[in-house]
Amino acid sequence: MFIFSMISFSAISYQQIHPFDPLNPAEFILIKTILHNAYSTSNHNLAFHYIGLDEPDKSSILSWQQNPAANVPPPRRALVHARLDKQTLKIVVDLSNRSIASKRVYHGFGFPMSTLDQETVASVLPLSYGPFIESVRERGLNMSQVVCVAFTAGWFGEKVSERVVKVQCFYENGTINVFLRPLHGITIVVNLDDMKIVQYFDRIRVPVPKAEGTEYRPSELKPPFGPRLNGVGVASPNGPGFKMDGHKISWANWVFHVGFDARVGSIISLASIYDLEEQKYRRILYNGYVSELFVPYMDPTFEVYFKTFLDAGEYGLGQNAASLEPLNDCPANAVFIDAYFAGQDGSPVKISNALCIFEKHAGNIMWRHTETDLGDEVREVRPDVSLVIRMVSTLSNYDYILDWEFNPSGSINVRVGLTGILSTRAVPYSHIDQIKEDVYGSLVAENTIGTHHDHFLNYYLDLDVDGEANSFLKTNLVTKRVRDKISPRKSYWTVVKKTARTESEARVDHMAGFGSSEYVVINPNKETKVGNNIGYRLIPMSAARPLLSDDDYPQIRAAFTKYKMWVTPYNKSEKWAGGTFVDQSRGDDNLAVWTARNRKIENKDIVLWYTLGFHHVPSQEDFPVMPTLSSGFELRPTNFFERNPVLKVIRPQHVNWPNCTNHH
Repeated sequence: MFIFSMISFSAISYQQIHPFDPLNPAEFILIKTILHNAYSTSNHNLAFHYIGLDEPDKSSILSWQQNPAANVPPPRRALVHARLDKQTLKIVVDLSNRSIASKRVYHGFGFPMSTLDQETVASVLPLSYGPFIESVRERGLNMSQVVCVAFTAGWFGEKVSERVVKVQCFYENGTINVFLRPLHGITIVVNLDDMKIVQYFDRIRVPVPKAEGTEYRPSELKPPFGPRLNGVGVASPNGPGFKMDGHKISWANWVFHVGFDARVGSIISLASIYDLEEQKYRRILYNGYVSELFVPYMDPTFEVYFKTFLDAGEYGLGQNAASLEPLNDCPANAVFIDAYFAGQDGSPVKISNALCIFEKHAGNIMWRHTETDLGDEVREVRPDVSLVIRMVSTLSNYDYILDWEFNPSGSINVRVGLTGILSTRAVPYSHIDQIKEDVYGSLVAENTIGTHHDHFLNYYLDLDVDGEANSFLKTNLVTKRVRDKISPRKSYWTVVKKTARTESEARVDHMAGFGSSEYVVINPNKETKVGNNIGYRLIPMSAARPLLSDDDYPQIRAAFTKYKMWVTPYNKSEKWAGGTFVDQSRGDDNLAVWTARNRKIENKDIVLWYTLGFHHVPSQEDFPVMPTLSSGFELRPTNFFERNPVLKVIRPQHVNWPNCTNHH
């Protein structure tokens, strides 16, 4: 297992730290010390909401990368979002000289990412609140079995917004699966700055769904069990097939850096692939990560309407990373990486096994052909092996499995798996025949509605295809009629290409050309020997467009979901599609606003923003825990190589197990 060591800051040599390495525990402590000294008169209420790497200028990173041993690394800096005296602070700390590089008070709309500590405190406030205790008693429930969860409140046109969360509660009695036993009808509003209950609602009385059938722990389930799955062994006779130098990964023909951030989770940087013909590494991906995750629920009633989460900016995908379980979350050949984020007081918080890296032997075929037309049969087959970087983020009821999968062919497959527990609403119905109203979901069990909802993940993809100067090319497949009687055929399709010159020309609607269009980032300054521009194309696996109206407040805040693809010129400050301060934001700082400038993007350093969407109509199979639903996209070389880059691949070594006989 690879873990950070807790060393004193004075022992750190920045000559040895990669500029994209995540902040380590000693650096978090240093940042905390610097800021407490700077705000010494009032640091008792200084709360740290986000501390992450302040990414160095791209030009300095690329200059350093050319010769890391000889060049001085870029300055090491941290970006801090904090709250002090009910104000939001945006601070840059220079770790190299242990000073504050810049600081300012943010006066715009929206608040920083929540902290786990504040969520916990807000969630226990109702348990000692008289009106809530009375509501529980009137329902005939045991107060000791009640648990509560704080949810972000969103924004719905308010002129002035206090920093609040809405707390709702659940009944544990008889199950660990509390999300399926809501105390529907009760909503508690907590002011986070004053940490007190400011509003209380007990509007309706609905039976709490029963505990029977909600458990998922094997020890609590009753026979029969099945099906039984057969195990398989994965062995690496020569050790792991990849090498780790800190966070730098070398595998097969790939080299890249794996980072971690409290807000976006795993980050893939400086990915290059070795070209066997040219005998050198060639650049592909400068930076890639999930920039935002939008999950709006489709129930407009008082108890649910506000559940329109922007999970990365409100809760933090990395901050909520789950500790991965060896042999189950990741196979036996996985190597694990621990990670750290800053707690509310600035101290480092460790997440054990936050990431895993493993070679995937899935029985896939890399390429093959059987030739039978020349007499003797010729058969060539190459088994496929890939490298996976995995993180799981658990955000209340949902678990998100986030994979980056690298293939020797040059493809990068990005996968998202959704699992966990449905968000449900209690209803008096036990059969669909009783329902005469819109319940905004599916009856998945007695007294239980699984609410309709969406998941939209926006990926930040700074592709540098053989260099920074790239263009975005739309390739449409167009049907043509056969003319002049040259053939008995009546139609065919051909390719029509168009290079997007500006941001508005680059936008791609979710449903436009699905199955008949390709989207390619090319380097217009470099060609293959036969004259094609080298490039990488993005291949979607599925399509789902937002169905909220453009003037609905959640859609205004998450306007980045309106298009499947956006392209912007690289700008270091444009990192998160939902904007910098997302909690209770108003949509005035997001991807849609930035692109309204309609900047030029042809033959520029450009960033691709891709939105992957799911519409989820719950079904009974999603109860009591949801089998994983997956989708994703592929980044695939397109005229990047002169020929098949794995033509000469060396087959993996077959493992001979001891004490086994191969029977023919």
